[in-house]
Amino acid sequence: MRGVQKPPTLDLPAGQWALFLDIDGTLLEHASHPDAVFVSEELRGLLGNIEQRLGGALAFITGRSVSVADRLFHPLKLRVAGLYGLEHRLTPDGPVEVADAPADVAALADAIEAELGRNQVYIERKGPILAIHTRAAPHLLARATHLVEQALAQLPDGYRVILGNAGVELMPLEAAKGAAVRRFMTIPPFAGRRPVFLGDDAPDENGFEAINEAGGISIRIRPRGPTAAEYVLNDVSSAIGWLKANFETSPVP
Repeated sequence: MRGVQKPPTLDLPAGQWALFLDIDGTLLEHASHPDAVFVSEELRGLLGNIEQRLGGALAFITGRSVSVADRLFHPLKLRVAGLYGLEHRLTPDGPVEVADAPADVAALADAIEAELGRNQVYIERKGPILAIHTRAAPHLLARATHLVEQALAQLPDGYRVILGNAGVELMPLEAAKGAAVRRFMTIPPFAGRRPVFLGDDAPDENGFEAINEAGGISIRIRPRGPTAAEYVLNDVSSAIGWLKANFETSPVP
């Protein structure tokens, strides 16, 4: 088991690092509804400063869509892999590769919403990904998971179920944060740098594995069990503090 110690102080110039960040539970505290999260001006400023110091080698790797990430952090625009890598914007002002919503997933969302939607369970439709949030009704997580797993047998091949900290998601097999990290690492300004990834949930584990393979630094926030991450931090404030200490004032190459 990894993740038994706090992450180190980085000892390379800023221009030798590539930074990948999950959003919810890593940079932002979770809320009872995904739209209720709060982004402070201080956090926007910190990320903008880090992005400049790294010469652009900063990207969100998130389950949020690119459009939602932009809305949350407006006016800041960063490179983003959204929907666990099913959407990409490889440059801040570049085009967004958008994932379509299959009709069978939309129908499943309708069915689950009809059963659970009135019980403080939020059904989030994210193109080919269906997320069932039970943070406001944790007693319904088991039922939501059962419904999604039951539906999996009725869907075409190529889907999987991911159980998270406060919900369950149905997503295509190709939705993988590790693949998104690898893709960014093949292009400037990420290529040739040492990668760092901070995340907090089960879907981030695939990203940690990719980072470890590349000889980078993998950090899980608030782990609830075994993790592939090499290091751990206790909470969101600790994660932001570590970013400030290591990237906000890190030496420019």
